[in-house]
Amino acid sequence: MMNREPAYQTLARTLRDALVRGTYPDGVRLPTEAELADEHRVSRQTVRRAFHDLVADGLVHRVPGRGTFAAPRDGRYLRQFGTIDDLMGLSIDTRLEIVTPLRRRVDIDAASRLRLTGDVVHTVVFRRVHNDVPFCVTTVHLPPRVAETLAAEPTLTSPGATSATTVIAMVDTRFPIAEAEQSITAVLATPPATTRLNCVPGDPLLRVDRTYHSTRGEPVELAISHFLPEHYSYRVHLRRAAT
Repeated sequence: MMNREPAYQTLARTLRDALVRGTYPDGVRLPTEAELADEHRVSRQTVRRAFHDLVADGLVHRVPGRGTFAAPRDGRYLRQFGTIDDLMGLSIDTRLEIVTPLRRRVDIDAASRLRLTGDVVHTVVFRRVHNDVPFCVTTVHLPPRVAETLAAEPTLTSPGATSATTVIAMVDTRFPIAEAEQSITAVLATPPATTRLNCVPGDPLLRVDRTYHSTRGEPVELAISHFLPEHYSYRVHLRRAAT
């Protein structure tokens, strides 16, 4: 049986989401340790540890004798990803812009990674924008049976369509997601990513590949994303396995 998430991490996650949503704009003081401890029914030590995590993430700064304040974001998109729900939460403060609508194509590599018996997948390409600045371009490959359930979604099938949703959230309503496999590598920008992210060939990019699996253990989405490092910071909490 897995251990429950420690109380300070739960509180840090709640405050992090509030900061991302703009509940506490840059420079605004957050509630005091005593106020948060009373509101969330936790100890002040728990609040202190949660604040420590937020300081490490660069989301807040503490001023002795004055309190804890929301830190300037400096134009970067900063989120912590520890669960599938965190990934779906990209819709909180970003916008999806369709570059290439969902379409059928032959892609042997994507089909193999999705464990398909044939070579046909359905692919959609989109940008993710934060504060009107594109920071990520993603190519999503879907198995035909998954794509068929999304064929009527104008968000994915209309050129230039914009939305606050995420593809994985759409898939999850039809094929509940249980887990994701992820790999992260550093690559150099090449066309067409250069035009989609307003960068030049040879610029460094962060490539993140994720394969999502349903509760039945079947791959239902392969997402390959390229991020601009100057507009994106990726942080993950690592925990020791329960003994």
